[in-house]
Amino acid sequence: MFALLVGSESLVAVRAARQVPPQLPAVVGLGPAPEVRPDDALGRPTPEPTAPAAAPDPSPAAGGDPAGSPPAGGDPGASPRTTVDPGLLQRRTGIRQVALTFDDGPHPQWTPLILDELRAAGVRAMFCVVGSQVRRYPALVTRIVREGHTLCNHSWDHDLELGTRPAAEIRADLARTTKEIHRVVPGVPVAHFRHPGGLWTPEAVAVAEELGLAALDWDVDPQDWRKPTRDEIVAHVRDEVRLGSVLLLHDGGGDRSATVAALPAVINDLRQRYGITLLGASLSP
Repeated sequence: MFALLVGSESLVAVRAARQVPPQLPAVVGLGPAPEVRPDDALGRPTPEPTAPAAAPDPSPAAGGDPAGSPPAGGDPGASPRTTVDPGLLQRRTGIRQVALTFDDGPHPQWTPLILDELRAAGVRAMFCVVGSQVRRYPALVTRIVREGHTLCNHSWDHDLELGTRPAAEIRADLARTTKEIHRVVPGVPVAHFRHPGGLWTPEAVAVAEELGLAALDWDVDPQDWRKPTRDEIVAHVRDEVRLGSVLLLHDGGGDRSATVAALPAVINDLRQRYGITLLGASLSP
């Protein structure tokens, strides 16, 4: 019997909400809830970010990545990040608290370090996992679920052009990824799909909806895949986060040492200003 947490509403509900962030119950909220300033009301119109999407490093670090990161497939910054109605995408939690998400893992070096930081802070996050990485490192996926975090389908091999392919190919890719996740952790809820690079297309959203997957996007992206410093990541999150933000970080795809180093300060700042919530449904109480 698993507990349903924030963010697992159907995409139908997201479509009905259109531009208004879904109002979801706060189930996992960590840290104090400071007073809301008038200009921070959840219902205020907020412009969507225009920063280029996050994706794995276009080329491996010197010496290559021994963990075999998923192929990058190009830099999404060269084209618009999304060509669909933003109202079809979940970019906010719908409540005061913000959510942490990590893409492109699991990775044998960085995922355990990120899990260690989350456990030390008493925080849970959503991991958007790549199917081929799940097959390589099943024990890490088991640990993610055992420690109370949630999983999101992030495609089989991080194909940035997945959404431009025929619907049957998109469907097969997503179904294969979810099947692999369930092979490793039977019964774990997988209710979200995040398109590689955030390069959404109407076909990708439609297929995800058909498979019962909400289209999960984000609204804060420090672009840790570009390898900024620890301080740059911390400053970006501090300056850009707002009520109900969904924060994009990475535990795979390349060198994530700066992300690991930034996590304690990022978590402390988010907890003090907004609190931290969990997207998705966890098997842990």
